[in-house]
Amino acid sequence: MASAAGSNEIPACQGIVSPYNGWEILGRKAGSGSVRIIAHHITLDELRQMAAATFGNMVKAVVDIDKELLAVDGELHSDLEACLIENGSRQPSLWGINLYPEMAGDDFIEFDSMINVRPSQGNRSRGVESAQNREKIFQIVAMRVTR
Repeated sequence: MASAAGSNEIPACQGIVSPYNGWEILGRKAGSGSVRIIAHHITLDELRQMAAATFGNMVKAVVDIDKELLAVDGELHSDLEACLIENGSRQPSLWGINLYPEMAGDDFIEFDSMINVRPSQGNRSRGVESAQNREKIFQIVAMRVTR
C-alpha cells in the first residue's frame, strides 16, 4: 500500500486493512478485537458495539496528540499504543483513555491508563496531568467520534 502525503492511508499493523464507515481503519488482532486506527471518524453507535463486545460499557483508546489519531478496540492500552508506534507514532505523544459511549460531556472520556505513567514527562499518575494535553485529547476525540 502506498503512503503518499495527503493520503487517507496509514500502514497497517501486521497488514490487516479493512474499510470501516467509509474510511480506512487499520489494525491487528489484539485480545478480543482488532485494533483500529481512526484517521477520519467513527460513530458513537460503532463505539457502543465495540463496548458491548468487550468491556460492556467502555472502549479502551489511545490518542496520538501529534498526528491526531485515535486507536480503539484493544484489550489493553499497551496493544493500542504498540499499533500506533508500529505506524510511526512516537510514544511521548500517546495517551491512554477510556471512552464511555453511553455517557455525555466530560464523562464520555476517562483519563486512566498505565501507559500514562511517565515521570520523565512530568506525568506521575495514570491520568493525564497536563491541562494542555487533556484539552488536545478532548479536541481529537470530538473530531474523530461522530455523535
